[in-house]
Amino acid sequence: MLSVRGLEVRYGAVRALRGVSLEVPDCGIVAVLGSNGAGKSTLLRAISGNVRSLGGVIDAGTITFDGQRLDGRPPAEIVAAGVVQVPEGRCVFGGLTVDENLRIGGFVRRDRVAKAKTRAHIYQLFPVLHDRRHDQAGLLSGGQQQMLALGRALMASPRLLLLDEPSLGLAPQVVTQIGRIVHTINRLGTAVLLVEQNAAMALRLASDAIVLTLGEVTLAGPATELAADDRIRQLYLGTAPAAAPGPSPADATAAGSRRLRRWA
Repeated sequence: MLSVRGLEVRYGAVRALRGVSLEVPDCGIVAVLGSNGAGKSTLLRAISGNVRSLGGVIDAGTITFDGQRLDGRPPAEIVAAGVVQVPEGRCVFGGLTVDENLRIGGFVRRDRVAKAKTRAHIYQLFPVLHDRRHDQAGLLSGGQQQMLALGRALMASPRLLLLDEPSLGLAPQVVTQIGRIVHTINRLGTAVLLVEQNAAMALRLASDAIVLTLGEVTLAGPATELAADDRIRQLYLGTAPAAAPGPSPADATAAGSRRLRRWA
């Protein structure tokens, strides 16, 4: 579905990505691991078309989604093509209600009936948002705001969801809940490119993963293999080489078992 080849991005004289390549299959989950400054967020911004607004320049490489080139296209066209990003830090509209935030997420769609159906699905997925649909988003907890950010992105009916650090700043029990929600979203037919510093959660969810180090892909492969790699366990999972391998990704992420219902 998504193919990134030889991507080079810089901010002024600073090279943020160096020859990055990856693929996200239809209905797959691919995780991007790395420390702060590794280029993870820049990768998502380049795919979503937002890197230019932050002073970034794509110097080389291609980004192809479903056979169409995305690099160089404006963000609105990329959203309309089915690629939607949930930015780091949630970025909900705090002065608007939950329901108004969701309606804004569906702005690019013209079919009112389809948008209403999608919103009803989102309220089923996030019952707490339904209960608080008339409350201002700024009054929600951090976990609820993350749910709202996910729901707002789903209003655009994405085929590929770009998630930037969805567990950032959340309590462990909320992180577990967000992980389950991401798995459910994927099971319902949406592919996910997941940027995470929480490698344990990311490798549980993903079928494949890459590791970025200073803008370059230094490791890539099945999530199960990376979870068992001593380098990953030491750097990202906090375990010694002799420790048991990290958790395996759910078998349910296999393509074909996840296309239960496309977002209307």
